[in-house]
Amino acid sequence: MQYSTLPFTLVGSDQPYLIDVGTLYSQAQALIDRRKARGLRYPLALIVTVAVLAKLAGYSRVEDLADWAKLRAHELHLLFATKRAQMPHHTSRSRILGSAVDVSALERLAQQLVAPPASVGEIPERCSIQLALDGKTLRGTVTPGQTRGVHLLAAYLPQRGVVLMQVAVGSKQNEIVSAPLLLSQLELTGMLITGDAMFTQRELSSQIVEGGGDYLWMVKDNQPQLRDDIELLFEEECVSAGWSAPPVDFRQARSVDGGHGRIEERILTSSSLLADYSDWPYLAQVFKLEYRATDCQSGKQTRAVRYGVTSAPRRVLDAERMLGAVRRHWAIETGLHSRRDGSLQEDAMRTRTGEAPHVLATLNNLVLGLLSGQGISNVAEAQRAIAYHLDCFLHHLRSTIQAQASP
Repeated sequence: MQYSTLPFTLVGSDQPYLIDVGTLYSQAQALIDRRKARGLRYPLALIVTVAVLAKLAGYSRVEDLADWAKLRAHELHLLFATKRAQMPHHTSRSRILGSAVDVSALERLAQQLVAPPASVGEIPERCSIQLALDGKTLRGTVTPGQTRGVHLLAAYLPQRGVVLMQVAVGSKQNEIVSAPLLLSQLELTGMLITGDAMFTQRELSSQIVEGGGDYLWMVKDNQPQLRDDIELLFEEECVSAGWSAPPVDFRQARSVDGGHGRIEERILTSSSLLADYSDWPYLAQVFKLEYRATDCQSGKQTRAVRYGVTSAPRRVLDAERMLGAVRRHWAIETGLHSRRDGSLQEDAMRTRTGEAPHVLATLNNLVLGLLSGQGISNVAEAQRAIAYHLDCFLHHLRSTIQAQASP
């Protein structure tokens, strides 16, 4: 490669944004290429790195990023010192991404680039790292006559905006089956695993705690006895005259937010009283979450009540921190899934060749992780700036090399 780092200054930012293409390209070279060596024209590292650059510049669909690369074939040839100044057609690119890439290895590569491992000997504090679990179907892979396409389950760090791992959910399976496999590939020490009611399963809860982490699940009717016990605990006591209510250990946390024409209030009440009576694995606390929303124009009020459980004791996770963890969990929707669908046009993709949908989704996670690592929240704005500066850099590179080559 001619250069290892491409510096760009983003709109509204005082700090330069750095794309370490050299590290990306060199680590991508470690990926095993499943194609036969005979007749191989385009190195896998080149395909992966160019795809990431194109996505950073706002060209996400296979057809679009292939056209982007073909228009800049000569400049990319100079940058990566390839044998020929050509870039593959989008059908060839789809075939390569669908059959040549080991998805598990690519997931590990993305994890290394956006979430470097902790220092040797460093043990994180209990519940100091939150990991949100949630799945997403790639709508463009749903073929006519079917109701389901490629479905991926992601483990997301909401406080860092990074996907640690992602696995495909089998067509005849659900996320409950895939979650233990996903978590078995991660170091859970110090982690608080959060998820919706689907993940409220005994075996999964035990796996997390015995692996060094903690869980925080929502509870619905898929665990009716547990839900009834929690609901009964938080019911208001009817006390007869002359009698006093039994002692409770309830603690509360409250948040109020305004926006989008409404005022939202959340009240979380926690208790440890069920820990000694419930047979739920490693249960330490339960909670009740009340949600109230008031429309600022009509005055209409909306109210909802949800319940949950956690293995983290109060000394580690009090009501205030618990409320924060519940709210941060949904960053996997706003910070990951909605950005993959919006800025990275994931649901508009129609590529169904082999494992290409999973590969492209992993590259989307990588792009969002690289941007998040620079503190960037406005992905669309960053893509526009990167597209401009990347073209300027490639043009300058071509001019410089031509000047050096001239007598």
